Amino acid sequence: MPDSPIPALMPSRSGHQFVLYGDACSGIPGALHESTFASVNQILRRLDPPPEFILFPGDEIIGLTADPDALRAQWRHWLDREMVWLDRSKTPLWHTTGNHTTYDEMSERIFREVLQLPENGPAGQEGLSYWVRRDDLLLVFVHTLWTGLGGEGHVETEWLEATLKAHSDARHKIVLGHHPVFPVNGYSGTYQREIGHEYAKPFWDILVDADVLAYVCSHMLVFDVQVHRGVLQLCTAGAGTAHRMPEGVEYLHCVQAALDADGFRYQVLDTDGIVRERLQWPFKSAKTLRHLSLGLNEADFGGLQGDNYIVHLRISGRLADEMHAPAQTLFSAFENQEIAPVWLGLRGSRQTLTLILGRDPGRSPHYWFGPDLAPGRTFDIDIALHAGMGPGGMLFRMPTDHGWSSLKGASATGLERTTWPERWAMGHGQGGAADRPFMGEDLAVQIAASA
Repeated sequence: MPDSPIPALMPSRSGHQFVLYGDACSGIPGALHESTFASVNQILRRLDPPPEFILFPGDEIIGLTADPDALRAQWRHWLDREMVWLDRSKTPLWHTTGNHTTYDEMSERIFREVLQLPENGPAGQEGLSYWVRRDDLLLVFVHTLWTGLGGEGHVETEWLEATLKAHSDARHKIVLGHHPVFPVNGYSGTYQREIGHEYAKPFWDILVDADVLAYVCSHMLVFDVQVHRGVLQLCTAGAGTAHRMPEGVEYLHCVQAALDADGFRYQVLDTDGIVRERLQWPFKSAKTLRHLSLGLNEADFGGLQGDNYIVHLRISGRLADEMHAPAQTLFSAFENQEIAPVWLGLRGSRQTLTLILGRDPGRSPHYWFGPDLAPGRTFDIDIALHAGMGPGGMLFRMPTDHGWSSLKGASATGLERTTWPERWAMGHGQGGAADRPFMGEDLAVQIAASA
């Protein structure tokens, strides 16, 4: 029913229940994004029970005007008309800066004036960067386009690191900023689509060292989740901006989440109230894996497995002493004469770990890339192919890694459309023993699937 309550995910014990959504680009009466933003808000208002608080990672209004009075008017329309349904005294609404709202010194000043956010940020960024503590949850909001550093894509890190250290006792830590750190759906560009590339590694090192759960961002008009060294990057930019990246794949949405001692869960709701994506993090790995033999193996599962299944692969072996640039197969799944829907192996002069998904006959396959493996060395890699995480669900970790990381790709979709065939091969491709053989020794592959 269009007005029926939507059950909210709830923490199993004491925890937190909240909503994340961003990028409405509204604030002008009668404009296109006013109606699309309203359609997302209508879904949020049906949540039962309602969220304890709301996180909005930027671009509430269309902004981008040199007229301060016009900018204030947009904010007033957004707060007093479009969000009048929300009692902010009962349900706090916390914001990050964005490229439509804080694009110069004037707009930064009005952002502070209108929203009156906590002024506990670094010098010069009071009311732009700040932190909020809710019991065992720390929320840190960073300004990813501070004019004091150069504008869009420039972000301060010393205060972020000090704040996380000062709240090291917080069980849960979430950092929010407008710009992604890692490319989303293949869209990349320093200072414009991500934070400046010179900031990316030190910024992420700080999150990893502080055991942050997630970095929440928006800006790119998608829903996307990926993980790097155990820290999630969650991009939610579907609150109303009518454009999508790409069209036909992404959709308007809000994210309802629950967080407790067992972990983080969310459901992504579209404007029909349908759950389009969901995740529980950390996910549970399969306890028992099947050992494959060299050559062909009968599959344990086939067909479409749904959007919440995980295929686990544990692969070890020793590479040949000499570098081998032609492709080497670790694992392949195939049927008939079509390009293998799933191929995992090494390619190129650096022997780069590569996953290839060939989903549509007659269409080019999609590629994901991991670490380079050195000649003459042993290796031990865990692979998790998580259908519920979209393109970010192609995961790997090695014994010395700090948690899971997403393989690098440029696709807007992931494993959710992959049909698993009933023939698997270990150590060679679908053409037999001479097809892209593994050139090393002691190859071992274990596999299991779980929901």
